[in-house]
Amino acid sequence: MPDDEGALAVQLISFGYKHGIPLEADFVFDCRFMENPFYIDRLRLLTGLDPEVRAFVLGQPITTKFVDQTADFLRTLIPGFQSEGRSRLTVAFGCTGGQHRSVAIAEEVAARLRQSDVGPISVWHREVER
Repeated sequence: MPDDEGALAVQLISFGYKHGIPLEADFVFDCRFMENPFYIDRLRLLTGLDPEVRAFVLGQPITTKFVDQTADFLRTLIPGFQSEGRSRLTVAFGCTGGQHRSVAIAEEVAARLRQSDVGPISVWHREVER
């Protein structure tokens, strides 16, 4: 959007279920159905911001379908929220610890939404600094 004034601000949050669901979330997506990089020694100490973890998570066929469908779902809803006068939409992605899967997914969905030019998109990884 050339002019973001009045646009719906979309905030994506990654989190760990073991630390609780973000109360501010309008939508919560569970990423625990994907294979967990935590159980792979070379990936355990990395996060979903690292290319190796990102490639592992996004390389799973089920992840590809999930990201495609989730980005499409949000692109469908955003105009409706905008027309209702909402100023913010908060979408949370959770995995067990909030370090790997949810981080990679939040980043990928954010990238897809930015390509669609639906307005300002921000990402916050709640557990990465834990």
